[in-house]
Amino acid sequence: MTRTNRLDRCEMKKKCRHFLGRSLVVTVRSRLAAAVGVVALLVAALTGTAAGAASAAPVAAATEASPGWVCPGTAIPSDYVVTYRNANGCNGAGSWYIQPVQDGIWVCATSPIPTGYVLTLHTANGCGSNIDTWFMQLARDGQWVCAGSPIPSGYVLTAHINTGCGNIGSWLQQLARPGQYICPGVPVPAGFRTDAYNASMCSGLGGWLLLNA
Repeated sequence: MTRTNRLDRCEMKKKCRHFLGRSLVVTVRSRLAAAVGVVALLVAALTGTAAGAASAAPVAAATEASPGWVCPGTAIPSDYVVTYRNANGCNGAGSWYIQPVQDGIWVCATSPIPTGYVLTLHTANGCGSNIDTWFMQLARDGQWVCAGSPIPSGYVLTAHINTGCGNIGSWLQQLARPGQYICPGVPVPAGFRTDAYNASMCSGLGGWLLLNA
């Protein structure tokens, strides 16, 4: 292969990666916009903290506590989640019920997402106040997760269903392995690199071949 051809191939790969990554973001955002409280979910996924539908929702913090009701603005201990809201609590400001996270639990859209957990189901009318509610589970190989769910360390997304997770969209989450094709925009785990692009992979969104670094 000549130097010119190598440069052309590199430039094409960069352009494809940019286009497809942007396409994935647009796809996810358009589907998330259909549900109330999705801003909270995206911030939680990116930062590990919650930003609820209201600014007075609880925030995450590494403090000790026990299960119970808290008022808006109360710090939530690490590895705790928000599971219910009482609109009449805290003198009308609304109160939130917090409890330790566990594998298989429905949480409010304002809840933090502890490390190692993902979101696999969704309902728009939960949390005791018709607030978006998500089913949280420990990450597993071969698991379908909702659009916007955190991608745990060592995992990649390899397929997509438009109608999954209540029409928000679902992604197939797998442990990273050489020879997989990963969806555009998915972070490449440490110890791996991407190579060839195949437009038919990731349910037609296109995918990049994953190889050992």
